[in-house]
Amino acid sequence: MIIGVPKEIKAQENRVGLLPSAAYQLVKRGHRVLVEKGAGVGSGYPDEEYVQAGAEVLARHTEVFARAEMIVKVKEPLPEEYALLREGLILFTYLHLAANKPLTEALIQSRVTAIAYETVEVNRRLPLLEPMSEIAGRMSIIVGGYFLAKHYGGKGVLLGGVPGVLPGKVIVIGGGTAGVNAARMATGLGADVTILEVDVERMRFLDITMHTAHTLYSSPAHVTDSLPTVDLLIGAVLVPGAKAPKLINREMLRLMKPGSVLVDIAIDQGGCVETSRPTTHEHPTFVEEGVIHYCVANMPAAYARTATQALTNVTAPYIEILADHGIPGAFHRDPHLLAGLNLIEGHITLRAVAEAHGLPFTDYGKDSGIPPLRL
Repeated sequence: MIIGVPKEIKAQENRVGLLPSAAYQLVKRGHRVLVEKGAGVGSGYPDEEYVQAGAEVLARHTEVFARAEMIVKVKEPLPEEYALLREGLILFTYLHLAANKPLTEALIQSRVTAIAYETVEVNRRLPLLEPMSEIAGRMSIIVGGYFLAKHYGGKGVLLGGVPGVLPGKVIVIGGGTAGVNAARMATGLGADVTILEVDVERMRFLDITMHTAHTLYSSPAHVTDSLPTVDLLIGAVLVPGAKAPKLINREMLRLMKPGSVLVDIAIDQGGCVETSRPTTHEHPTFVEEGVIHYCVANMPAAYARTATQALTNVTAPYIEILADHGIPGAFHRDPHLLAGLNLIEGHITLRAVAEAHGLPFTDYGKDSGIPPLRL
C-alpha cells in the first residue's frame, strides 16, 4: 500500500502523523511511504530522517493526497483539504465528527473511508486517544496555573500556595484519563484537588490511588456548590464519539469569581461548558463572565515531539494492519478497528455521529457481512 503523510495545516499544529522509525517498519513490510516536505520538522524530525528510513519526500501537499492509498494524519482535514479526499482513499486520523457537521458532510460527499483514532475501542478503553488525553490533562494544570497569574488577568493565586497560605482550589470534572492526569499534576503542585465523577466504582479507584485528591459525585447541585470557591476548573468529560454534554451553563459560570480559569479539554468534542469555543495556541484564551477560558482544540501540539512519539507508539500497529490487509481485511484481522470506522462510501457508520447531526446511520458490520463488533 502507498501511505501518505501530509504536513498538518491546522494553526500551530506541529505534530506529524508518522515517525521516521514507523515509516522504516512500513517500508520493510513492502509498503511505500510518501511524506510531504517539512511534515516532521515541527516535531524535530527533518526530511533527511524520513529519506534514511526509506520514505519518499514530496514537495506538494496535493501530491501526497493524490498518490496515496491511505492518508495518515494527526488532525481532521480542513476545508481547503476537502477537495483532496476521494472514494477509495483511507483516512486515518483524529476526526471528532460529532462536533463538526461540515466535515461530516464533506466526508459523505467524498465517499472516503474515514477511520477515527478517538473511536477505536479495546476493552472499554480508547487506546489511540489515551496518550493525547494524558498530555492534555497534564498540560491543563500547567496552562491553568500560568493564566491564573495576575498579569494575565487571573486571580493571582499560586496553585501550590506557600507556608501560611492556603493552596489554590482545582476542580476536575471527569475522572477519565484526562481528568486523572490533570489531578495528578495538580496534587503534585500541592493544590487542593477535587474530582467530580458519576461512576461510583471509578471514584472508589480514585480514592484508593490518589490519596491527596477528593472525589465528589458529579451532579448539577454539586457542580454549582463548587464553582464559587474554585480557582482552576478543568473540563475533562468524554462521551466516546459523541458531543460533550454541556455540564455548566452561563448562569452557573457567573458563580465563579473574576479571574478564575477554565480549561475545557473537551473542546474537540464541542466543549462541556456553554460559553466555550475553540481557540488556538496563538490566541489561546478569551474571557466570558469574568472567567478566563482556555479552549485550544489541539492542546498536545504545544509539546509536539512528545505528542508525536506517544501517538505513533499506539497508531503504528494499526497502520501496519491497514496497510497489510486493506479494507475490509483489516477489520477481520482486528475487529477493534471497526469501532474506529466513522464513514465509508458515503455512509455514516458511527451511531453517535449520525445522531449528533440527524443523519442516517448504517451498520457497516451487519450490512457488509462482517460480524458485528463485540467488545
